[in-house]
Amino acid sequence: MLNRHRTYQRQSMGLVFFAFFLVLSVMYVRLGYLMFFRADYYGIQAKELHERERRIKAERGKIQDRNGILLAGNRSVSTISVIHSQIKEPEKVISLLSRELDLEEEEVRKKVKKVSSREKIKSNVEKETSDRIRNYKLAGVTVDEDYKREYQYDTLASKVLGFTGSDNQGIIGLEVTYEKYLKGLDGSILTMTTANGTEIENGAESRIEPIGGWTLRTSLDLTIMEYTDQVANTLLKKKQAKSVDIIVMNPQNGEIYAMACAPEFNLNDPYALPEDMTGLTAKQKTEKRNAMWRNPCVSDTYEPGSTFKILTTAAALEKGVVKMTDRFHCPGYKMVEDRRIRCHKTTGHGSESFLEGIMNSCNPVFIEVGARVGVADFYKQMKKFGLMNRTGVDVPGEAGTIIHKQSNVKAVELATMSFGQSFQISPIRLLTCASTMINGGKSITPHFAVSAVSADGTQMKRFSYEEGEQVVTKETSDLIREALGKVVSEGTGKNAGVAGYAVGAKTGTSQKLPRGNGKYIASTIGFAPVDNPQVIALIRIDEPQGLYYGGTVAAPGISTLFSNLLPYLCGN
Repeated sequence: MLNRHRTYQRQSMGLVFFAFFLVLSVMYVRLGYLMFFRADYYGIQAKELHERERRIKAERGKIQDRNGILLAGNRSVSTISVIHSQIKEPEKVISLLSRELDLEEEEVRKKVKKVSSREKIKSNVEKETSDRIRNYKLAGVTVDEDYKREYQYDTLASKVLGFTGSDNQGIIGLEVTYEKYLKGLDGSILTMTTANGTEIENGAESRIEPIGGWTLRTSLDLTIMEYTDQVANTLLKKKQAKSVDIIVMNPQNGEIYAMACAPEFNLNDPYALPEDMTGLTAKQKTEKRNAMWRNPCVSDTYEPGSTFKILTTAAALEKGVVKMTDRFHCPGYKMVEDRRIRCHKTTGHGSESFLEGIMNSCNPVFIEVGARVGVADFYKQMKKFGLMNRTGVDVPGEAGTIIHKQSNVKAVELATMSFGQSFQISPIRLLTCASTMINGGKSITPHFAVSAVSADGTQMKRFSYEEGEQVVTKETSDLIREALGKVVSEGTGKNAGVAGYAVGAKTGTSQKLPRGNGKYIASTIGFAPVDNPQVIALIRIDEPQGLYYGGTVAAPGISTLFSNLLPYLCGN
């Protein structure tokens, strides 16, 4: 019995020894694996445990006009943060930061008490304030250099330039389109810390310097922008309109000199709404801000009215179905199937040539011309002109043309389309097509960006755009330019004239949907000089009060605008 018990004890001790040996062997194998095969990984982990990274913000690239004048730059500000493990006097920190940063104590308290490696209290703090906070020498409070976007001219071209968010990232406009050039590359400071996250005093630091963003040179011209903005706001006030949009462009290469969309918003305070927000929900405020930031020159569509007759003329001339000397008769209306479509001159223009029909902006003439072109060739030409495609302008949100399917177009639809109704187009698309018709017939890409230069000046990118295709013949372009010059000198566009300069123009008036609501859009496209156009502009007035005809309210705006621009661009 005793021998059996001793044998059992020896077996138990052997089993325990074997188990201990097995566990120890596994531990040695694991230790060897960690030491020889995972040494690099855990070395990095240990380093990260004892280092704290602080970002150094890169300065965002500047935006300039064509002459190098600053439109968007930066102002030095700071970001105030707290490090929970280093705070020694939490109540003092809470009191001072809430007072200096104009924040509620409870809001600051939550962030100070939060256990985290770093908690941001406030960004975009002005230098004067951040310097005071730094001088308090509060343990656990850090003041990091930062930049805030600053726009030199507040509301000027607000919907083109766009703005940045609290992280200095582009939100709308050129700021977002060219984000990769403008944003720069942040730097960092790596600080040694103890295991509980406390920075080691006099500990070694490694610093990676930030790289500033590139400077963007645009085609915008500050002088032209200011003239354009003044005209837009004058028309807005005078006509008590919903909005006024003006685009000024070089018709030869698509460079946009100015784009005004009145009313604009303040780029240095982009979230401020122009009206009382009391009672509005968060969703309603967001909707109003999105509407305020929207660029109607690019993102909105409308029926162009008689300004579109430029393209109908080009289509007919290209097909060879009409000559400027062809005769027409206007009794004040035109019957198309069972529809009586009237001319703006209800008593009629009587007998007139096609050239006179253009000068008179006669709907019956264009209805007949459109019928001569026919549905298939009308659509073929419009596709060739680029009407069915977006322009590719370099700001976000461009709208496409809204037009009937070709298979659904009958005589009545073709008739109304011929004089610019029953379809919708964006202002930038219309102006781009019109530019092609007067520049010798070559397509262009409207654009703002010209070049970008790196912060150290060692690299440059010149932005290129597709070379223009010959969309219409030079002969057609010459005839259109001459006809539109006659519109100003002798026709419905007389109010667009400028003494001493040969100006061409086409006016337009369109009724907003639904028909009969009494709301109109008045517009005029003008260009100069007629023999060699250097500038083209579109003025669009949405819901003018009182008189609403394009030739009466929009054409004078072209005259005022060009009276300032032509001496500046073309000399006396």
